[in-house]
Amino acid sequence: MTDRAEHPAEPLASGPLGMRLLAFDEAPEETVFRTAPVRYVLVAAWHLDRLLLVLVRDRGCWELPGGGIDPGESPRRAAARELWEETGQRLAPERLRFVGFAHTLLPGKDEARGALYTVDVEEPADWRASDEIAAVHWWDQGAPPAGGALQTVDSYLARRTRPALS
Repeated sequence: MTDRAEHPAEPLASGPLGMRLLAFDEAPEETVFRTAPVRYVLVAAWHLDRLLLVLVRDRGCWELPGGGIDPGESPRRAAARELWEETGQRLAPERLRFVGFAHTLLPGKDEARGALYTVDVEEPADWRASDEIAAVHWWDQGAPPAGGALQTVDSYLARRTRPALS
């Protein structure tokens, strides 16, 4: 078990919905934390230098695909499931590369960690929005996509998956 006892005075990144990225832990994927447990997953899917973003319908925000971990489900399997649920793309969980843990705080919520994965995609043509997702967009990291705010915590985390972009 491990835990990060201190937080920087300023978050590493903050987002339009009040999310704050307190730390990024490059701990092994099997790490169990005493506080701020791993409750969600994120997937940074890349096609060349373009990043997949999804416009989450109920938040109006462009984010990385991801979501909660079901009881008994591993973070890696949750990441593959969430990618399928949000974009219609089935990827074997083994294709995802684990990067680390985002340590975040949302207003009115407890601190939590999210397991961050990445994958390179060869053909992005068939990626589509599901019922909970208003749109998908392969973002070139220029101007934010139209139609919603950019979750800057997620774009910061995505850059962590591509050291050349940081």
